[in-house]
Amino acid sequence: MSIGDFAIMRHELLLTAVILVVLAAEIFSPSGKRKSTGTIAIAAFAFITVAGFLPSPAGTLFGNMYIADKTRLIMKNILNIGALLVLIQSVTWLGRDENRDRVSEYFILLISTLTGMNFMISAGHFLMFYIGLELATIPLTALAAYERYSNKSAEAGIKLILISALSSGVLLYGLAMLYGTTGTLYFEEAAHLLKNNNLQTLGFIFFFSGMAFKISIVPFHLWTADVYEGAPVSITSYLSVISKGAAVFIFIIVLFTVFPVIMASWQKAIYATSVLTMTIGNLFAIRQQNLKRFLAFSSISQAGYIFLGIIGGNAAGMASVIYYILVYIFSNLGAFGAVAAISNASGREDLKDYNGLYRTNPGVSLIMTLALFSLAGIPPVAGFFGKFFLFAAAAEKGYYLLVTIAVLNTIISLYYYLLVVKAMFINANENPVESFKSDIPTKLALGICTAGIFLTGFASPVYEAIRNLSFGI
Repeated sequence: MSIGDFAIMRHELLLTAVILVVLAAEIFSPSGKRKSTGTIAIAAFAFITVAGFLPSPAGTLFGNMYIADKTRLIMKNILNIGALLVLIQSVTWLGRDENRDRVSEYFILLISTLTGMNFMISAGHFLMFYIGLELATIPLTALAAYERYSNKSAEAGIKLILISALSSGVLLYGLAMLYGTTGTLYFEEAAHLLKNNNLQTLGFIFFFSGMAFKISIVPFHLWTADVYEGAPVSITSYLSVISKGAAVFIFIIVLFTVFPVIMASWQKAIYATSVLTMTIGNLFAIRQQNLKRFLAFSSISQAGYIFLGIIGGNAAGMASVIYYILVYIFSNLGAFGAVAAISNASGREDLKDYNGLYRTNPGVSLIMTLALFSLAGIPPVAGFFGKFFLFAAAAEKGYYLLVTIAVLNTIISLYYYLLVVKAMFINANENPVESFKSDIPTKLALGICTAGIFLTGFASPVYEAIRNLSFGI
């Protein structure tokens, strides 16, 4: 193995380089000029996001423990786009007096989590997978508790580290059972040695449960709303979009490469959890008054829709999942970006505070409405096309009842999304959020999200490119 072979680890190496650049800027910059560290970090990250789309060689490293191919490359690029938007949206919040001395810490922790997610996506061995999992999880718990003067933020960090430790333990227990029955931790070797016996099925159940915690699938979702509400808005958006998206990417890779022999078993599990996740997530979202909790249960229900693409186990399903996560990034970050802009300007995050918002802040209201319509799957925005492809993938495999349940849940979701729209455009408010002007980073992030909501829907080559690179069982 030569130094040139490491070019296939381009994403991970570039992310590590950004961490080192930020660290050097923190160490060597005069104390009065460290506010420029954030600008340096975002500029460097924007560069590697663009560089990620350049052609890259496929191959393996470390005895096939690390795998690089075009499908995994597009997954990493999608996560990079989402992470860049989160970083841009964080600028205003990081500019507060209580955060200015910890800007470098924020960027280093966040980029570290993304590095771990990239290693997980490229894993061909469960040891590599677990190392990436911990690298992605531990810094994220520190970010959830980032607001040092907030009890809710501290509580969010504690809950996240405890539930992460529990889920990792459950997942490891399942991997131990698989290793005990196959004698290997390599994905491809394990796939050939699985015999669908009871112990292996039990091992898969533990593995599935551990991943379900990461994706926030019902009934493993109880931590989600509390953590999302307590964490800073930027970290909440990162948890709901990037962390969830990465977990889904990794989950489908493992299902398709390691567990094809027990496909009938995991299809049943996915069927049941999909119905529960869509339905319970939607029903609980209706009851929420805090917008971060509202979007938390919305993100839970979205995971149920994503499972419609996974259940078929085919290339069309995988393509629909990857495409939907791309759409979901723009839609959800658009909603969270609007919430963050309002929160930064007024400190208000409850639904009642949005009454009459359109009269004082029409621009933010329109972007919020567009993002919610995309999440609901209303044409002609991208969310409609995303859900259409998910439903089509499930229907192609004969899951008509599941698709019907998903359509009914879409109607329920439309109802509670319209509650927010009604509050902004119709409800009266004697004390509405005062008119404010967003700074340039906020406008840039919201503009990119708005463009993404439209372009990813109407640009058919995007879906076709993803489908051509997808694989199935």
